[in-house]
Amino acid sequence: MKDDRIERKLERARGLPEIFEVVKEAVRSSTGMSRAGLMLGLADLGGNAMQMVGGLYPSATNIIVMNKAPMALLSKDQERYRAYCFHILLHEYLHSLGFMDEDEVRRRTYQISKATLGEGHLGTLMAVDLSRYLPYFSYGVPKDTDGELDIELVSGFDRSNCGYFA
Repeated sequence: MKDDRIERKLERARGLPEIFEVVKEAVRSSTGMSRAGLMLGLADLGGNAMQMVGGLYPSATNIIVMNKAPMALLSKDQERYRAYCFHILLHEYLHSLGFMDEDEVRRRTYQISKATLGEGHLGTLMAVDLSRYLPYFSYGVPKDTDGELDIELVSGFDRSNCGYFA
């Protein structure tokens, strides 16, 4: 059964830090797992005419990187934007918790979305088939950047883990 409280928090979320707080709460309530100290970076991750990667988690780091292009395309439809960001952040957050197998992460993303948002929520439906709601978007392969990405950090991202400023 879905958690109406989490769904309402996502509906009210304004910006990536608030959406991420909802993601962390969904994971914590579904699995008991959490992780502190993550950063979010936005970058042009590329793609091609048939695919566009939504995000990535470079293993053994403390950063999730989201592709700016899909977010810009969705920014005018806040419901779709929040559902998409929830989906991508949930997927990459699970990677940061140590789940590296893509099939397992996709299954867990769906299970957590369904348990917390409900089966008919757009975020859950995106976990079933993202391409159905965002044609030509996928988990494709990032563009070749010769090891360098121009990453813009999102300030105040993992704010529940920061009790003071030094």
